[in-house]
Amino acid sequence: MIDNNAALSGCVGHTYIQSLPEPYRGKVRDVYKLTPEVLAIVSTDRISAFDHILRQLIPYKGQILNTLAAFFFERVDDIIKTHILDIPHPNVTIARACTPLPVEVVVRGYLTGHAWRVYNAGGRELCGVKLPDGMIENQPFPTPILTPATKATEGHDQDISEADILRQHIIPAQIWENIRQTAFRLFDRGSQIAREKGLILVDTKYEFGLYHGELILIDEVHTPDSSRYFYSDGFEERLSNAMPQRQLSKEFIREWLMQQGFQGLDGQLMPDIHDEFRIEIYQRYEELFTKLTGHQFIPTDTRHFMTELPQIVEPWTNK
Repeated sequence: MIDNNAALSGCVGHTYIQSLPEPYRGKVRDVYKLTPEVLAIVSTDRISAFDHILRQLIPYKGQILNTLAAFFFERVDDIIKTHILDIPHPNVTIARACTPLPVEVVVRGYLTGHAWRVYNAGGRELCGVKLPDGMIENQPFPTPILTPATKATEGHDQDISEADILRQHIIPAQIWENIRQTAFRLFDRGSQIAREKGLILVDTKYEFGLYHGELILIDEVHTPDSSRYFYSDGFEERLSNAMPQRQLSKEFIREWLMQQGFQGLDGQLMPDIHDEFRIEIYQRYEELFTKLTGHQFIPTDTRHFMTELPQIVEPWTNK
């Protein structure tokens, strides 16, 4: 059990290192350029949904995501080189400085989430992929599908077809073919690991970059922020009875936000997350960590993280 008061008061929000330039701030990560070749990526306790950063922080979320990402990066590095150089702290990854490619690669094995919302509204095509008629929510596709999205610096990412990626010369054809083959291999590996843990990898996103011309896997891999998991036990029964699936993912946060009338659309007011729900979100992340790794999550106290951060990254500033 965690000390709720200490956990809620010790969350990692916006970070800064006085001796370094202002970091690039993504939705949940602050990225510092230590050298032309090396980055420090700080996983904060910020949480996003519908491409918006929510105002409240989630205790230890950054540690769980960063540690889980490292766990999975290690288990796919025979498929593709990853950006990881070191994990000097549960909130910090030291990484190769890659040139990110401007497309998120989403592999979907099941009709759920965004794909289901499109389908349920009458759409039968997603990112150029034809979807069969007569499907029901959470039904597996005959084979996994690839649905890319362009990465927006602000606002919503935009769905895009593979044909448009090539037509608009967003990514060269040879590199794109490498990406799509690698993405399906990664999804197969993630699905295998999930099966061994009694879970189903439903869908996930991958991000890639180029490091001296070589394709590199970056960002995160198979974490609950980038992936959706169902429990295997009871899946078929729930599917046949049109019941919601038991899942470990961020979808429950999106569902909660929709219940509050927020989907990130213009004019909608973002709700505040009360402390009890912040702890519940942490518990969901902790559950997935334990389920996937087989180990109990033991948090590292972050109440003094800001004073410790310069010393954590210092050994890499001159490499």
